[in-house]
Amino acid sequence: MTSIALRGTTLHYDDAGSPAGLPVLLIHGHPFDRTLWAPQAEALLAAGHRVVTPDLRGYGDSAVEDGPVYLSDFADDLVALLDHLDIERAVVGGVSMGGQIAMEVQRAHPDRVRALVLSDTSAPAETDEGKVFRNRLADRLLAEGMDGYADEVIGKMLADYNVAAMPEVAGRVLAMMRATDPRGAAAALRGRAERPDYRDTLAAVECPVLIVVGADDVYTPVADAEAMRALVPHATLVVVDGAGHLPGAEQPAQFNAELLGFLASRVTGRP
Repeated sequence: MTSIALRGTTLHYDDAGSPAGLPVLLIHGHPFDRTLWAPQAEALLAAGHRVVTPDLRGYGDSAVEDGPVYLSDFADDLVALLDHLDIERAVVGGVSMGGQIAMEVQRAHPDRVRALVLSDTSAPAETDEGKVFRNRLADRLLAEGMDGYADEVIGKMLADYNVAAMPEVAGRVLAMMRATDPRGAAAALRGRAERPDYRDTLAAVECPVLIVVGADDVYTPVADAEAMRALVPHATLVVVDGAGHLPGAEQPAQFNAELLGFLASRVTGRP
């Protein structure tokens, strides 16, 4: 793990693999950290790629910020990190909030994106009801901490049947949520409540796009992924059976196979 001071904060990140490998930037969602991508990082490294997994500001080992922190703040942080690492263009992937940050990178910095990987995320702007919900949740987390929230949502982060069937995965996901600083989570919730609509951004994308969704995702269901696919006719859509909101954690073998296949067939051109 390495840290860097940039844009008024300190980010911690892992940068592994050969500098000559295809750079892949993976962005975690809320309320997780960079270790969410551990199964994917291992597979990507074994395939010869370079993998960058940061803790977003306010999450993991990175500095905690008071809110709001907007998706544009996260995206600009990540582009500054790419600058620091001398990476001109990267495959940019994210899950949930991380997918929205990836879309923000595409919107604001399209020249830095070689391909997009969007897992269990959605493109429309937040609704009025959603804004109220996110701000109330931010207030709650600041008042109560993360434990109660983590226990409530574990059966939605993972498919409910996987909580008992995959105790190690559930334990890892719960530990990440409980370890998140409520101030960082609240700051991101307030910023995310004001997110823009990314549908026009997706409709204009020319780079390769992989869209992945868990078959039993209740937060961003298959219909959301299909709506994104309709905006990007050249995108590849994969529905992962036996998974909820975090298919990369729940079904890593299938997720990794799809990701590596996409990179080989659509990005590097090397089967």
